Amino acid sequence: MIASLNNHFTRLTDRPDFGKLILRLTFGLLMLFHGVFKLQHGVGWIADMLEQQGLPGFIAYGAYIGELVVPVMIIIGLLTRPAGFIYAFNLLVATWLVHSNDVFTLSRVGAWTLETEALYFLGGIIIMLMGAGRYAVIRNPSYR
Repeated sequence: MIASLNNHFTRLTDRPDFGKLILRLTFGLLMLFHGVFKLQHGVGWIADMLEQQGLPGFIAYGAYIGELVVPVMIIIGLLTRPAGFIYAFNLLVATWLVHSNDVFTLSRVGAWTLETEALYFLGGIIIMLMGAGRYAVIRNPSYR
């Protein structure tokens, strides 16, 4: 009985390409909010943090790529795997700059302080590993 119900449910829900679309839209759209914030407020504060770490401040402009260009690429399905890699790398850099002291801390409710950052990072990794799927604006599979 349970196996039969599970098989029926599996037949109804076995839609990996639709799942990839939802994944891409979710992580792409959520990251765009961060990118729009950078457009409105600039990346000077990121440049300051980079310079405090002994790195050149112009690297901060990479936030525009990682938080505006790459999410749009992920949403439309353009070079999705490399975009997922850049997305994840962007998260590592952002976490290192802003939350490096929080790696071994918990929030007031007992959650890992970096769980949101980890979720975004792993979302980028999953997108990189799974690719765009069938539902993409880009029709040529060589560019998905």
